[in-house]
Amino acid sequence: MLHQSRAGRRRVDGHENQPDRDALAGVYAADSAVVVLSATSGVEVGTEKVWDYCERRGLPRLFFVSLMDKEHANFERVFNQIKERLTAKVIPVEIPVGEGMEFHGIINLFSKKAHLYKKGTKAGEYDEVDVPDEYKDRFEKYSQELIESIAATDDTLLERYLGGEEIGRDEAIAAMKAGMTKGELFPLFCGAAELTYGTRALLNKLVELCPAPHETPPVEAQKWGSAERLTLNADDTGPLAAQVFKTVSEPHVGDVTLFRIVSGTVRNGQDVWNAPRELSEKLNHLCVAVGKERIEIPELHAGDIGVVAKLRDTHTNDTLSTKDKGLVLPKIPFPEPVITVAVEVKQRGEEDKLSTGLHKLHEEDPTFHHEYNSELAQTLIRGLGERHLEIVVGRLARKFGVHAQTAKPKVAYRETFRGKNEGQGKHKKQTGGRGQYGDCWIRIAPLPRGSGMQFVDEIVGGVIPRQYIPAVERGVVEAAHKGPVAGYPVVDFKIELYDGSYHDVDSNEMSFKMAGILAFRNVSPGCRPVLLEPIMEVEVWTPDDYQGAVMGDISSRRGQIMGTEKDGRLTKIKALVPEAELDRYATTLHSLTHGRGTYKMKFHVYQDAPPEVTAKVTEARKKELEEAKA
Repeated sequence: MLHQSRAGRRRVDGHENQPDRDALAGVYAADSAVVVLSATSGVEVGTEKVWDYCERRGLPRLFFVSLMDKEHANFERVFNQIKERLTAKVIPVEIPVGEGMEFHGIINLFSKKAHLYKKGTKAGEYDEVDVPDEYKDRFEKYSQELIESIAATDDTLLERYLGGEEIGRDEAIAAMKAGMTKGELFPLFCGAAELTYGTRALLNKLVELCPAPHETPPVEAQKWGSAERLTLNADDTGPLAAQVFKTVSEPHVGDVTLFRIVSGTVRNGQDVWNAPRELSEKLNHLCVAVGKERIEIPELHAGDIGVVAKLRDTHTNDTLSTKDKGLVLPKIPFPEPVITVAVEVKQRGEEDKLSTGLHKLHEEDPTFHHEYNSELAQTLIRGLGERHLEIVVGRLARKFGVHAQTAKPKVAYRETFRGKNEGQGKHKKQTGGRGQYGDCWIRIAPLPRGSGMQFVDEIVGGVIPRQYIPAVERGVVEAAHKGPVAGYPVVDFKIELYDGSYHDVDSNEMSFKMAGILAFRNVSPGCRPVLLEPIMEVEVWTPDDYQGAVMGDISSRRGQIMGTEKDGRLTKIKALVPEAELDRYATTLHSLTHGRGTYKMKFHVYQDAPPEVTAKVTEARKKELEEAKA
């Protein structure tokens, strides 16, 4: 639960069953966070992810252990898990009275009283009593830890505490709030939300401990099109700057935009300016969301979260301001896609609908990307995982009527040469009347990786007229798109055009282009051609417990481990792995690490494919080309 502190509260629940983008967007729309844990299952994968998002942003946080009334609930176990896996700075502010079916109250360490809940209450009503005798030792232990932790955040309080002076409740609350803001401590609460046990105390503490918008750090904005920067505070009198953190598409409504006002105010029906897109938007029917309901309001203030429908061309991570200011706020750092699959329509004629649908879905979800790759002749979609892309394909059918299916993406192999060769390409055609004649001799030699193609004109004595030499080069370039090994583009080689002949009447540019094509096809097979496969630079983050399994899996994919290093709670593994071996790797990593592993990759280099891989790729490519001709 992420909390935006103002008179009206907003929340976004982030857990492992929701896309990462929603939790991350919520973190950047909030001023503080409540990290909710189950008393039965404790710290889960989703808990760790949301905690890391909050850490990155530096949000003040508190914990709430819910489901204390469920079987196998264990407050102490969850508390220790938080200390071991999230932060050692957690400190209980409440402890439960009973657990599981016996849970019926909490002991507040600030008030030093027990709240025993009335059975069947719908509003969290309780009787306040003295701490029961059987809990006094536990109360004293946690109470002392609480005061010590609070005092440690303030030198004056610490001096008074060590001098034996008692610290009052109001002073302790103020010091805890300051400690939360600085990330020096994180209070822990408990309860049973379904029974309303502990929820009222939690809401009260949200008001007391979490910062209001005007107490949060300023945000730096930039004037679009210039280097000028402005520091914005959450102030109604400041310039308008609002960030769109989420866009959803609803039936019969269209795009619904959720935004957070960082500075200034906005009125219902006001015109605002989207500077990067250079367009004006009208905020008609300005609303706030209360659960699933939307309530139209006349005005929103700095720190508020608003909802508006049917904006023309404003999307997630855009900034709304006024035309005279044209401000742009820092973008939410949404995670980059980690998995790629090809998508194709099941019925011919739906290609345009597919393109439109994918574009709309990207506007709604910035972690989803798509492109048409002309070299591979595939539409590629990218997302955060296999499940993410399954949802995208499902939404294509439901929202846009496009029935699509996924396929394995092709790999962009390359070819190059390891040896030299030379030879002739001669195009001669006589069809009655004017014929066609072009004749050229070329040498092919390999170049270092990354050099590209070099064409060298060594013609002397005018054996090929100057105006026809560029045509030979164009022919070679065209022929090099389909190499001699498996028909993939050839890279990193030098062509020397050193001899040839022409005909005064029959020679023309087209004839010499054909001669260049034939020359490349005749000479290239003798240059010891090899297949190159793309190698990816992969970084994997995994808990130590799964490091061996992850490294073993990388090795089984023909990967080369380059090193490991500690990165916070996780170990980062660096490796070089062939792209062809990384299909569906996100799913495998999720399984190996029980959802705790993450990775990212980028292109590193092309290198020679092993003979068995070359044979396999060549055979598959041959079948592919035969099917294309059929």
